[in-house]
Amino acid sequence: MREGLGRLLGARARLRWVHLILGGALLMPYFLVAVVGVGMAAGGVNALDSFPLAFASYAAALPLAAVTAVFGLVRPLSVAAVRTMCGVPGDRLADGPARSWAARGRTSAWWTLHLGVGALVSGMSLAVPPMGIVLISLPLVNGMLDARLELGPFVTDADPYVAPLLGIGLLAGVVLCAAGAGALLARLAPVLLGPTAADRLAAAEERAADLAVRNRLARELHDAVGHALSAVTLQAVAARRVLERDPDFVREALAAIEDTTRRTVGELDAVLGLLRDGDPTRPDAAPAPTLAADLDGLLARTRAAGTTITAHQDPGPARDWEQLPAIASREAYRIVQEGLSNALRHGAGPVELWIRVQKGRRPRQEGAHRELEITMTNPPAAPDGREPRTTGGRGLSGAAERAALLGGRIEAGPHEGRWRLTAVLPLGEEAR
Repeated sequence: MREGLGRLLGARARLRWVHLILGGALLMPYFLVAVVGVGMAAGGVNALDSFPLAFASYAAALPLAAVTAVFGLVRPLSVAAVRTMCGVPGDRLADGPARSWAARGRTSAWWTLHLGVGALVSGMSLAVPPMGIVLISLPLVNGMLDARLELGPFVTDADPYVAPLLGIGLLAGVVLCAAGAGALLARLAPVLLGPTAADRLAAAEERAADLAVRNRLARELHDAVGHALSAVTLQAVAARRVLERDPDFVREALAAIEDTTRRTVGELDAVLGLLRDGDPTRPDAAPAPTLAADLDGLLARTRAAGTTITAHQDPGPARDWEQLPAIASREAYRIVQEGLSNALRHGAGPVELWIRVQKGRRPRQEGAHRELEITMTNPPAAPDGREPRTTGGRGLSGAAERAALLGGRIEAGPHEGRWRLTAVLPLGEEAR
């Protein structure tokens, strides 16, 4: 009994009732336009003075509502109202405007159904409760005991004490109709407002794009902060060990720590700005480090940690790194940075680094093209009792993703007793 009353008069049933009344209110502009048209078609009469003409105006208003429902804002507004008032789970409804004509047709059907049923329930909600209250109170008013009951075209001479039963029946009928109509719309909402295949594809593409951006930012954070922490840690350790014997080296290490942390804070601020604003093109975004502008500083800071680095650079026909494509220069810098980070954390000995531009190895019929090759080797010993490195970690996975985005590749692993990292990035066809 209580469950049944909850379905008829509970909070959800009342919200659905309000949703129906809202639909009736939204139909009023269409209905008034239809009243004018029907009245003119009937010879210039007032369509509201005749029940058949008023009903014809209601019927004519529904196609007008259906036509306007093809516009883009109707579905988002309808979905928001259904989620708020009808208790339909949000994942069963589509987000955003309808993109295909099939989705627009279903939205039009929903809009017409909502407004049409809502208008009927609204009319009943306005007219029937006052009538029911009058019938219920009829035996309590002495002057109305002998009154005849006239309900529009219906006239009866029944006992006035029967009137309260009729009034209660009318009120119960309104409640049942409103609850039933609300439940019907709630059941049909996922069918008519649910996502289509195109909506699901668009949502999947949006999620994939968002995930790609998050992965890129995660790689930037890992490469920048991870390298800085490794370099600063080793620089501090080296400075502490020679604090009394070599003050010049200590000053150099502290200066390197200062420079490394300052640059890393700038890069971290840039990445956090992207997470906050989502706009990588904003004017205050810090420029990403590149091979052309920042390689020498990266090598100097790493050497300040006490690691010997022998770098061999051969830009090839380009003569300098500034002529590299910007994206290749940026990703190459991050790959070198990740390789040096691994050398600092896991290596014990000098690092050999080769960066050169060479001809690619594609089939001859595809045309000559250039490749940027980065090779780094160092002994894979483990200082301080740590186990030697045998496989790449998350940073190398991120570097491999960077290379793959450019159509390149990365190989990392033991080679002739040393740890070797090789990255190849395509640069496009050679100039003729």
